[in-house]
Order: sequence, then structure tokens, then C-alpha cells
Amino acid sequence: MIYAPLGFLWIYYAIKARHFWFVAPVNPTLEFSGFEGESKREMYEQLPRKYYPRTIYIDPTLSFEHLKAEVKAAGFQYPILAKPDVGMKGMLMRKLDNEAQLEYYHRHVTVDYVIQDMIQLPMEFSVFHIRYPGQEKGFVTGFIAKDYMSVTGDGRSTLLQLIQHHPKAKFRGEEMLMRHGDQFNRVLAEGEKYLLSIAGNHNRGANFINLHHEIDDRLSAVFDKISLDAEHFYFGRYDLKCSSIEDLKQGKNIIVLEYNGVGAEPNHIYDCGMTYFEALREIARHWKHMYKIGRINHKQHDIPYWSFMDGYRYLMKAKRFFKIMHQADLECKI
Repeated sequence: MIYAPLGFLWIYYAIKARHFWFVAPVNPTLEFSGFEGESKREMYEQLPRKYYPRTIYIDPTLSFEHLKAEVKAAGFQYPILAKPDVGMKGMLMRKLDNEAQLEYYHRHVTVDYVIQDMIQLPMEFSVFHIRYPGQEKGFVTGFIAKDYMSVTGDGRSTLLQLIQHHPKAKFRGEEMLMRHGDQFNRVLAEGEKYLLSIAGNHNRGANFINLHHEIDDRLSAVFDKISLDAEHFYFGRYDLKCSSIEDLKQGKNIIVLEYNGVGAEPNHIYDCGMTYFEALREIARHWKHMYKIGRINHKQHDIPYWSFMDGYRYLMKAKRFFKIMHQADLECKI
């Protein structure tokens, strides 16, 4: 519904490009340019090792004994983070506190997944960065901090009561029961903050804090370097953790959690006071860059467009996959 009025703009760029999927050549080293269903492994292996968490990739058919050996050999210490290699909206992302939870997760998740260190850096950000092919300098179009969904104790109310009065959590009763039911009767001390979700996704209850005023040449230079190191990341959003805004601008203590390609939403349109029509203009501005970058890669570097049917079949496959994932997320009781 939000994007419907922009349908005519998509058609306009498709006509200009003479291909419906004018986004396909934008990020040539990501499948379908990261429109949907891209692999985390595909993304991580293009980044310098220092920029992403320690990660191992798990085949769900692996025996649990072999899994334990891999976790031990990699040097992980609990808690660890598990999430699907191909995921979206925080589905099946879980913090695992012990071996029993790892065994449960491995038994219930039927898709390839990754195990990573829990990154303890205090701040999570999203940075939307665009760079044109052949250019060393790009620009940042969006910069937000993420505030995870949480409640704060008052010394009187139980966790359940606090959840029932939370503007977002109160609508996620089944999820709250599954994740925090054993703590419902606990009374939080005054001022005590209790995290309800570790996912920095809007649909998982996180609030976004717009940091547009912090965008400057130093911030752009950091992501110019990362995108150049990755070589062919031209358009997308970095979700990352860092110790502070200043460290981020100095290129220090950065851990990239994900890179989202042409399917990345410019999430700085949310929670920042934009009107609906201002948000549409911001999305349209990003689509214009997508079209231009795709055309350059196609014309100058022979990166092919996808046929309509190839893109359609790919998206239908992804849709079926995420439907299964959504159900698995509901059934995974940790």
C-alpha cells in the first residue's frame, strides 16, 4: 500500500531500460542485485574479514555431534547468535544461551543458517550508501540509530503489565509469551531496562532515530572505503554495530551485520516526522539512482538485465521460501 503510488515510476524506468527488472545489474556480485533472497554468505565473503562477525555456515542436515565439533573448533562461547543464511525481518534470528538451545534450534530449522558471535558493541546503526561505478567517492543518503523494543521498570509493575502497556509489544502477545513468559511475574526495579527483542527491525518493534544531521564527509568516506573494498557494492544499506557515532566516523569498531542491496528500504523515512508524500519522494530519489547505476553497469560493463520471467520465477521462489520461514519462526519456541 505504501509503495503502490510509485508503480508508475517503476514502469517508467523499466521502459527507459527496456527491461522490467532494471535493478538487476546494479550490484553485480549479489544475486539479483540483492533485491530479495540474497545470501549472507554471499555478502560476507565480499567484505574484508575485519568488518563482519566470526561466522560459520551450517547445513541443517549436519549431525548435532558434528555441529558441536564445528562450534567448538571455531572458538565460540555462549551466548551465540543463530539466523538463516537467507532471511528477512528478523525471522528465526535467535540468541542461544547454551548447548541445549543450539540442539533445539538445529532440530527445528530446516534451512541453511549461520552461527555468529553475539556482538556486544552498544549501538546499532543503518547507513544507506550509494556509489556510482568507476567512482571512488559516493554519498550517504540515510543514517539512523536503532532503539530495540524494550520496557523500563517502575518498581511496581510486573513484566507482563509493562508489556501490556507498551505501544508495540502489546500487539505481539504470542511472541512475548514465547520469549519472555517465564519472566512475566517478575517486577522490574525502577529504571531497569528489559529488552523485549534483539532484532533492530521496524517490524520487530525497534524505533528508529534519524541521524541525518550527522551525515558528513567523514561518514561518507568510511563507507566509500568499505564499498571499494567489497569492489561491487554500489547501492544499498549497511546494518552495523559500533561503539559510538564518533568511532563510526573514524572507521573504528565497526561490525557489519548485513548488507542489503537494491531491495533495501531507505528506512530513514520512518520515525522521523516525514509526511507520506515526503517519504514517497525519498523512495523515488533512490529509485532514480538505482536506474542510473544499473544502466551504467549494463552499458559499460556488460552486466546483463534479467528477463521478466527469470525475475518473476526468482521472486515467487523467494516468496514460497519466506512463507515457510514465517511458519518456522512461529513454531521455534526459543
